[in-house]
Amino acid sequence: MTTPVLAIEGLKLALPALADRAFAVEDVSLTIAPGETLCVVGESGSGKSMIAHAVMGLLPKAVKPAAGAIRLAGRDLLALDEAAMQDVRGREVGMIFQEPMTSLNPVMRVADQIIETFEAHGLHSNAERHARALALLTEVGLPDPERLAKAYPHELSGGQRQRVMIAMALALEPKLLIADEPTTALDVTTQAQILKLIDNLRRKHGTAVLFITHDFGVVAEIADRIAVLKQGKLVEEGTADAVLSHPRHDYTKRLLAAVPSMTPPERPPIAETVPVLSVEKLGKVYRKRSFFRPGREVKAADDISFTLARGETLGLVGESGSGKSTVGRCCLRLIEPDGGRIALGDLVLSDLGPAALREHRKRIQMVFQDPFASLNPRQTVGRIISDGPVAHGTPRAQALGRAKELLELVGLSANAIDRYPHEFSGGQRQRIGIARALALEPDVLVADEAVSALDVSVQAQILTLIKDIQQRLGLAILFVTHDLRVAAQICDRIAVMQRGRIVETGPTAALFANPQHEYTRQLLAAVPGGRRFAL
Repeated sequence: MTTPVLAIEGLKLALPALADRAFAVEDVSLTIAPGETLCVVGESGSGKSMIAHAVMGLLPKAVKPAAGAIRLAGRDLLALDEAAMQDVRGREVGMIFQEPMTSLNPVMRVADQIIETFEAHGLHSNAERHARALALLTEVGLPDPERLAKAYPHELSGGQRQRVMIAMALALEPKLLIADEPTTALDVTTQAQILKLIDNLRRKHGTAVLFITHDFGVVAEIADRIAVLKQGKLVEEGTADAVLSHPRHDYTKRLLAAVPSMTPPERPPIAETVPVLSVEKLGKVYRKRSFFRPGREVKAADDISFTLARGETLGLVGESGSGKSTVGRCCLRLIEPDGGRIALGDLVLSDLGPAALREHRKRIQMVFQDPFASLNPRQTVGRIISDGPVAHGTPRAQALGRAKELLELVGLSANAIDRYPHEFSGGQRQRIGIARALALEPDVLVADEAVSALDVSVQAQILTLIKDIQQRLGLAILFVTHDLRVAAQICDRIAVMQRGRIVETGPTAALFANPQHEYTRQLLAAVPGGRRFAL
């Protein structure tokens, strides 16, 4: 029998006394063989990232190993001091973090960050370090590696930054690669590229991979075996085919049932045809100027036109950089368009000056992607929801009473009105964001990647909530997303955006069944696990 690269034996990670449970991870045992990919899945708070941080020796100070062992090629990592762990990190275990922009140093060039890995371990001469950095950037598929080696992280796309993280993790050819939600924030085509890259590198180098994710589509693409965690406990483990096709535990079954299908459900026809939102020939150009380089222009929105009826959901889908979020923000005039016409019914929103815009902005509201960053951490939930109506003349007491009603409408207790955002989970915070948007009784709701950062089960709850509220209030919804599974479940029509232009529009079911544009076909083909979760 092959000796495992990683063997976790009876691991317990104790939480501080005030936590809602005693252990972040409790009695978890796992193994990974050379060249094998083990996917650890579960909802937020299940303990999957804690396991990764324990292997790397990067646990928060408040979390302590209480029992068990973590053996890397037979050596117990929990018994090593910090100096020994510094030698293990990079040389024997590499890690790809979820958000490369916060993991990379913003003031260091890309090549220097890879070279730093060799310097930390005292390896190679300066010339050899630079040559090896370029070789790694080439190996992870970056175009023009010599040019990108001199770039800073903010000059790269999200997918390119994640490739740099992979290059850094593989620099010293570690035995074990840990990937902690490495594709969560990426669009489907970039996500497919990163998954293929990790799998190819695993096969080439025989590296063991611990892949942490909440996305069963990703799991279906990359896993050899699957371990399912619930509140710190291992509830199911087995081969990918066995767990995906014949799950034994009820929790696994619930997670799989929550994965959005690629088959759009039947939706009743839209009763009203008069547009509540009309966009005609919308244009937005971003101009990048530099003292050292000639300026260049990027057309984020180019001749965009669409209509949206009351009770209808129109999905704007496309890769990162396609311009879909720019269009959504231009509709609210959070970004000023360079041209075109935006109308709410008979009101031409794009013609209004600042004073008139403030008066009418309540008719179109937004739910943002990150519910924590978009909520004021110093204000109570009641204040957050009621501030909009108060600004438009509603007495504070009346606005707070309405805030309680809205909290119950979005599935929270009215008692939450006196609590603060940090006291809620991610899904609950998104519900608060929806309540805030509804407080001004808008005609149009713009949802910008409103569920992309959520677990599949919480995502399913929020999608159900949005559909329910739409039916009750007759809202028109502009739904911005890169997730075609989500779009399939909630959108009546879809507009596909590529490089600032709409390349295809149509009813969701017809567009999914028979896409006309090559780019649309590429997006649909790139959805992880699309074949397995088609129904």
